Amino acid sequence: MRVTEKGQVTIPKDIRDRLNIGPGSEVDFVADEKGARLIVVSGGKFREPQDFESWINSVSGTFDTGGMTTDEYMEWLRGPRDDLGSD
Repeated sequence: MRVTEKGQVTIPKDIRDRLNIGPGSEVDFVADEKGARLIVVSGGKFREPQDFESWINSVSGTFDTGGMTTDEYMEWLRGPRDDLGSD
């Protein structure tokens, strides 16, 4: 398996099927003395929420930027922008 420039890997289909990992599933990687393990936090196929408010409630508290502003988070995520001139 190759890691992309963005740090992403593709979970092979046979493993996704075996662990019931589909769109909307949450997984985590846990490092231990043997390497890293994939942990399924919540499996199952993605379901459309009944309405927008239900969706907001379902994702509330799942994203923490550690106090960073949107711009700070985007720079942390993507790296500094080299296409902008410095003033």
